[in-house]
Amino acid sequence: MDAAAASSNQLNSPVRCHHWEASAPNAATLSKPHGTDAAVEWLEAPASPAVTLEPMLRLLGLAILVCVSLRAETVVVLRFFNHANSAGLDWIGESIAESLQDSLASEGLLVLGREARTEAYRRLSLRPGAELTHASILKVGDALDAARVVYGTYELLPAKAGGTASKGSLRITARVLYLKETRQGPPFSELGAIEDVAELEARLGWHALRQLDPRAASSQEDFLRVRPPVRIDAVENYVRGLLASDPEQRQHLFMQAARLDEHYSPPCFQLGRSYWEKREYKVAAGWLARVNPFDRRYLEAQFFLGLCRYRFDDYAGAENSFKLVAATMPLNEVFNNLGAAEARLSNYRAAIASFQKALEGDSADPDYHFNLGFTEWRAGQYTAAAESFRAVLDREPGDAEATLLLDRSLKSETARPGELHLEDRVRVKTNYDEEAYRQLQAELKK
Repeated sequence: MDAAAASSNQLNSPVRCHHWEASAPNAATLSKPHGTDAAVEWLEAPASPAVTLEPMLRLLGLAILVCVSLRAETVVVLRFFNHANSAGLDWIGESIAESLQDSLASEGLLVLGREARTEAYRRLSLRPGAELTHASILKVGDALDAARVVYGTYELLPAKAGGTASKGSLRITARVLYLKETRQGPPFSELGAIEDVAELEARLGWHALRQLDPRAASSQEDFLRVRPPVRIDAVENYVRGLLASDPEQRQHLFMQAARLDEHYSPPCFQLGRSYWEKREYKVAAGWLARVNPFDRRYLEAQFFLGLCRYRFDDYAGAENSFKLVAATMPLNEVFNNLGAAEARLSNYRAAIASFQKALEGDSADPDYHFNLGFTEWRAGQYTAAAESFRAVLDREPGDAEATLLLDRSLKSETARPGELHLEDRVRVKTNYDEEAYRQLQAELKK
C-alpha cells in the first residue's frame, strides 16, 4: 500500500475539486481558468495591433468551453493492481490500463493517457506499481481533474488438474469511481485463460464503455469484431517496451511485438514515431501505415505519415494523409500541412484555401501568414502576398524571408532562374494535438 493515504478511506466522502497546473496533456493552456471577471477584464483590454479581436474571441470561447467541460468529461484509467502474487506478471496491470484507454478513447470518450497518469503519480510521490488506497485513488483523479477513474485488480487462478495446457486463469475485476457524484459503480469482471489476456481486456473494455457511456456502446459482438485477439507474447513485449527506460531496449521490444503479431497496431505506432524522430522517414512511413483505423492513435499516425511522405517528396501521398485527418480532426496544423502538400503539387488555389482555414483557427501564428503569402506569391497574386508578408512582419519583425519576399511582391517579381532556395519555403507543423478539439465536440454533443 502507498504512503499517501488520507485520514478517510471512504469513497463516499466529499471530494474537493481543484485545477492543477500541467496536470494533463496541454494543461499549460487549459489549466487554472480565472473566472468570468478575468475574462471580462481581458476582453476590455486594448487589442494588440498584430491580432484582430474576432479570432481571439473565438479562441477565448473555445478555451472557456474546454475548461468547463474538462472536469465533466475526462476519464483516467489507473494501472491495475497485481493480486497474482507474482512480480513477473506486473506488466499485465499496465496492459489492462493501456487496453482500456485504447477502447474508451477509440469510442469517443475523453481519456487521459499514460503520460498524464505517470506525472500525477510523480507529483503525489506514488510508486507506479504500488496498490493505491481509496484515498490515493481520489487524489490521483482530483489531481488530473478527472470526472471518472477506472481502476481494479487481477489475479491468477491455478490451472485445473488434467485440463488444458493453459498456465492458469486470469480474473480481472474493475470499478469506476465517479468523482463528481462521489460514488463508485458496481464491479465488473472477466475470467479466462491467461493466454487470452488481450481478449479479456477487450471484453472488459466493452463493459467499461457500457458503464461510462451506454449511448456509445455497440453490441459486444460488434465491439470485439474490430479488436481481434492478440498473442500474449506480443502484448507482453509491447507493454514491457512502454515501461522500459532505455530507448534501444524500447525499440527492440516494440519490434519483437510487431513481429510476433503483424496485425497488432500499437507497436507499429511507437516504431513509426521512433523512426520519425530519427529522421528515417521512409522507415517511419512503413510502420505508421500499419496502424489500423480502429486504433485510437490512427489519426495521429496518419498525420505523421503525411509528414514523412512530405519529407521524401511524395506530395500526393502526403495530401491524402492530411485530407484524411482533416475530414475528422480539422486542426490548424493539419490544414497548414495539407496546404503545404497542395502547394508542392502546384495546386495553388486549394493550398490558399487550406492556409486560410488554418488562419481562421489561429490568426496569431506568423507561419500561417507566411505560407499563405508564399503561395500567393508563387501564384502571381502579388498584392495579396504583400499583405500576408506584412502580417508576418507585424508578428515577427525580424523574419528575413518575409522581408525578402515582401520586397519581391511589391516589385511583382517572381522567383529568378536558379533560385532553388525559393522553390519551397512553406513551413510545415510537426505538433499534433486533438485533445482540445475532442473536448469541445463532447461538450457540444450534450
